[in-house]
Amino acid sequence: MKLFAQKEAEEFRRSGAVEFRHNRDIRLTPGARDILSEAGIKVVFDAEASAPAAAAPSVAATDDQKLFHSPEAERLKKEICDIGRRIWTREYCDGNGGNISVRLGPDRFLVTPTGVSKGFMTPEMMSLVDIKGTQLAGKWRRSSEFTTHAAIYETTPDAVSVCHAHPVHAGAFAIKELQPPARLIPELEVFVGTVAVAGYQTPGSPEIAASIRPLAPKHQSIIMGCHGVICWGKSIEDAYFKMEITDAYCRTIILAQALPGAASIPCEKLDDLLAIKKKMGLPDNRFELKNAELCEVDPWAQMCGQHGCSSPVTPFHPMPAPETGADMETLVQKLTDEILANLNK
Repeated sequence: MKLFAQKEAEEFRRSGAVEFRHNRDIRLTPGARDILSEAGIKVVFDAEASAPAAAAPSVAATDDQKLFHSPEAERLKKEICDIGRRIWTREYCDGNGGNISVRLGPDRFLVTPTGVSKGFMTPEMMSLVDIKGTQLAGKWRRSSEFTTHAAIYETTPDAVSVCHAHPVHAGAFAIKELQPPARLIPELEVFVGTVAVAGYQTPGSPEIAASIRPLAPKHQSIIMGCHGVICWGKSIEDAYFKMEITDAYCRTIILAQALPGAASIPCEKLDDLLAIKKKMGLPDNRFELKNAELCEVDPWAQMCGQHGCSSPVTPFHPMPAPETGADMETLVQKLTDEILANLNK
């Protein structure tokens, strides 16, 4: 019996054939069947069929193999694995969640495999794909969510790498489809910018790619409703940094809601941060906006708007320190009255 595996299926796909005929002496592996199915090749059982000969690799296929094993590709594969371990160590992904890709050529991308923990990947698991997600090299099947990455690459020429994960704190915003407010921490303003929110769509579907497409050119970090976060950057590490900063920001906001007070970065100071960002050559869609436009919404009012707050954020006004014994007695009486009033509610 002849075993027809993923490697043979890839070679057959490149031949341009639209139908694969096999008999009981030819056994297709599940991976090979998936490759043929995804390529639109009809699999037909024919008792009289002879074993299909592997198609000779085309010039393009040979070039792809050279690119896939080039020194630059090998360096990027190792970097993807390093970032994958950092994602897993920080608990940004459980199980086999998350995916990473990087641009290797005008229409060639390295992408992580499906079904593998990001903390335990090896360079041999990476695959080479084109912008349509067609796998051109690599033995491991590429991530099913690359089509979402492709929506970013197609609309955002500056995007060199894309990182998608499920960090818990940003994930809390995702399950409420709630946009993190701006003007609270300088690091987000300078290194990320405003974080966008896309409504829920099925992971890996054309619909989720379509929801990301209009947002990517203006936002380097996008919360995906009830799903996770996807970020792009000018390198693999830069895309990951956007993810790390976004989740730390969301975590801080969640903790801050339990504290009194409602401070934010003053509007007149936001221009300073944007100027730093512009000098660093980082993109931001707010460079041309005026202060009034940058500060139209109070960040804490935004958090407690239509979605509501689990614990209302109220301004904190400390009481003046008592100066005399009479003042102290008055203060104690006032506090006692407030406590009793709250107990009776």
